[in-house]
Amino acid sequence: MIEYQDVQAAAVRLQGQLLDTPCVASKTLSDITGAQVFLKFENLQFTASFKERGACNKLAQLTPEQSAKGVIAMSAGNHAQGVAYHAQRLGLRAVIVMPRFTPGVKVERTRGFAAEVILHGDTLDEARNYAVEMSEREQLTFVHPYDDEAIVAGQGTVAIEMLKEVPDLDTLIIAVGGGGLIAGMATVAKALQPNMEVVGVQTARFPAMVNAIKGTNHPQGNSSIAEGIAVGTPGRITQEIIAKRVDDLVLVEEGDIEQALVMLLEVEKTLVEGAGAAGLAALLKYPERFKGKRVGLVLCGGNIDPLLLAAIIERGMVRAGRLARIRVSARDIPGSLARITATVAQAGANIDEVHHQRAFTTLSAQNVEVELVVQTRGHTHVADVLAALRAADFDAQVV
Repeated sequence: MIEYQDVQAAAVRLQGQLLDTPCVASKTLSDITGAQVFLKFENLQFTASFKERGACNKLAQLTPEQSAKGVIAMSAGNHAQGVAYHAQRLGLRAVIVMPRFTPGVKVERTRGFAAEVILHGDTLDEARNYAVEMSEREQLTFVHPYDDEAIVAGQGTVAIEMLKEVPDLDTLIIAVGGGGLIAGMATVAKALQPNMEVVGVQTARFPAMVNAIKGTNHPQGNSSIAEGIAVGTPGRITQEIIAKRVDDLVLVEEGDIEQALVMLLEVEKTLVEGAGAAGLAALLKYPERFKGKRVGLVLCGGNIDPLLLAAIIERGMVRAGRLARIRVSARDIPGSLARITATVAQAGANIDEVHHQRAFTTLSAQNVEVELVVQTRGHTHVADVLAALRAADFDAQVV
């Protein structure tokens, strides 16, 4: 089991090799959650993820023989980029095996670091098995994304930096996939502040570490918007550390992560991927648990597919009442549609889409159904738009 001294040694090894990212207070998120929130911006690393810490620490300790033959890794993207970038920087051959459905932005960025990318399997476990097989066949050093002491020690340097900036934190809330980040950070936290609470967060669709530590049997899903922590098999090394040094593990739903991601984009003007929003998702889901505490969150990654981001933003606007779908019934006579749109405009809403339906409706043949997607200022404004339509003698309701 790694100790604090191992993480200290990693911190010395990493000096000048990557960014000492800022850790700053967020007044707005503190007001929203009722806790004092401090954010560690690991999404500002060159590869937009904390993963390059562990990768750099591992590669820096290779023997000359291992360096000459090269390395291989399996990853959904962030570990891949960390290994590829630092391998390129150190002049090493790097082969990266990624699941077939890894977001394109992560695949292309990894290739951009001159790595050989192989897309294999539908899950991380399938990609890992292929990578292990290839490492033995071609005598490449396998760089595991989390189940490796050098990787865990490298990730733990996040906590050294955080506690140097904000030494009196009460709680750390950390996303958990395979467990490398939380294992390393908990090692530091418990060494420097034994009473500090360390809480891990998993998506309910991939609760492997929660099941392993708590003995539960939560079912595992097939996909998650937090693909960076969509890990089906917890690490052996990390599980042992988590059992000893992590105080609790909690689950969040996909909608919780979406809400947190949009909030970080709107409030902090910072872009994170699903895994990077998991800590805030837990804080939003369990506010009473953390109320009044000084809480540190790690924005652990910022690599997100633009199309997924667009969908999440749009869904977030719907949840916030900023986008609403309104169904209006009216007499099918000239001028009805014009009156509907004019009424919406006078209520201060902007029309995004209009669908005019005559055939597929249960209304009488003399009536028409108009479905509008409107941009509003929020739920109260939606109610105002509905009231305006009803005052103009239209039957209107939110779909």
